[in-house]
Amino acid sequence: MTITVNGIDQLKSLIGQTIGPSDWREVTQDDIDRFADITGDHQWIHVDVERAEAESPFGTTVAHGNLTLSMIDGFRRSLMESTGFKIGVNYGWNRVRFPAPVPSGSRIRASVEALSVDDVGGGWHQIVQKWTVEVEGSEKPVCVAESVGRVLA
Repeated sequence: MTITVNGIDQLKSLIGQTIGPSDWREVTQDDIDRFADITGDHQWIHVDVERAEAESPFGTTVAHGNLTLSMIDGFRRSLMESTGFKIGVNYGWNRVRFPAPVPSGSRIRASVEALSVDDVGGGWHQIVQKWTVEVEGSEKPVCVAESVGRVLA
């Protein structure tokens, strides 16, 4: 379900509301391997399928936490379209946690809660959102993170 937000007042009206969940997206071993190649993080729990099956407490390879965090950007537009702004930019992340792993081949989805919208001057507003990413079949979330963005009204 995608909602459309037009302007700062509609954005502020979402504070305290949860949007989502998104559709499911599979996290493949190819996704994990490509992320490892891009970042240079080839730790065996991510890329060595045979060793992970034999030695990992997860029984398989798992996605990098930062891959899971990065995938949030792919869920944004499927949950919320924003209009009435000149530009929007990523300003960073507050608290980020990975309470559970994302096994290769599993499916994840995300929900977002608007926490705050504050005027920071010069026509800019800062938006803090709490993202929760879950893996299909697990009670624990795999990522809980606060994104900080800025929009120019």
